[in-house]
Amino acid sequence: MRCPSVAEGRRATTVSGRRSEGILATIGETGLPHLSNVYYVADAERRLVRVSTTGVRAKGRNLLRDPRAVLHVPGGDFFNFAVAEGEVTLAIPSAPGDEATDELYAVHSVFNGAAERPAFDHQMLEASRMVMRLEVNRLYGLLHRA
Repeated sequence: MRCPSVAEGRRATTVSGRRSEGILATIGETGLPHLSNVYYVADAERRLVRVSTTGVRAKGRNLLRDPRAVLHVPGGDFFNFAVAEGEVTLAIPSAPGDEATDELYAVHSVFNGAAERPAFDHQMLEASRMVMRLEVNRLYGLLHRA
């Protein structure tokens, strides 16, 4: 297998930008990768990927302990994929209507449509939801041409 070219890296952005499902890898307590299927929202211009999770799920606990992650996004077939690696920051809400809750609302609205607020905010706080922001510092992938 050859290394992807710069042009393929650019096309990987296109592959990842067309999808909203991927596999998030975090670093588990044992040092082994922990994989989770996730829905994500990508911002290609800012090289940012956002995922809603909770502090009680394994990926959330892992990111609180070690803020690094990798997102694998499958393409249209097995040989097409994109991978985004980077550091993670977490937006953890503390009150209805704060910036973190607004960001959760923005992420959830992409997949679920608009929700009534402040009921949404209270649900997010009760569920210990937070937004994982993956700041992509390495993007690669492979576009296989038949």
